[in-house]
Amino acid sequence: MIPSATLAAREELSIAHIREDMLRFARLQLGNDSEAEDVVQEALAGAMRNAASFRGQAALKTWLIAILKNKIADLIRQRQRRPLPASTLASAADEGPLPALFDRRGMWRDETRPAVWEDPEADIHSSHFLRQFDHCLNRLPAQQARVFLMREVVELETSEICTELGLSATNVHVILHRARLALRACLQTHWFGEEAEPA
Repeated sequence: MIPSATLAAREELSIAHIREDMLRFARLQLGNDSEAEDVVQEALAGAMRNAASFRGQAALKTWLIAILKNKIADLIRQRQRRPLPASTLASAADEGPLPALFDRRGMWRDETRPAVWEDPEADIHSSHFLRQFDHCLNRLPAQQARVFLMREVVELETSEICTELGLSATNVHVILHRARLALRACLQTHWFGEEAEPA
């Protein structure tokens, strides 16, 4: 039997590791170390206050990140600062031509359709898949990763992303498109491909 002091030490190390991941995520979204520290602290404090609601059905990290993303969305929606000047962000037009992988309705063309994902529900909770996805996400240019996470994880509306980053809706859509293509290509190689190897 593992002594309770050892279990407590392991839990502290786990929380410290998760906190670092939370800080990295918050910094990417907010672009401000001080705000990132504050919002992570608020998320952890909120988790402590609501610890009884954690039933262990999801991983602790998943639960904490869910709390954090809601705190970040609230902060982005509430803060009344001016958007970042467009000159500080890479122009979507500088990233080359957009591949024609989708039709006019936004659907995959048959020849570019991704490989079949046999069991997405099981894979999305697989720690190996999440490591691969995190690896692929970290390979994106910073602006693409930030816009992708704002839209797909924090679930901000396009208009909110435009206001926050000083971008046009067209730029946001192009950046999202490029991020999705890059993630698809990376996952195709490192996850769906028959010769995929762990990162």
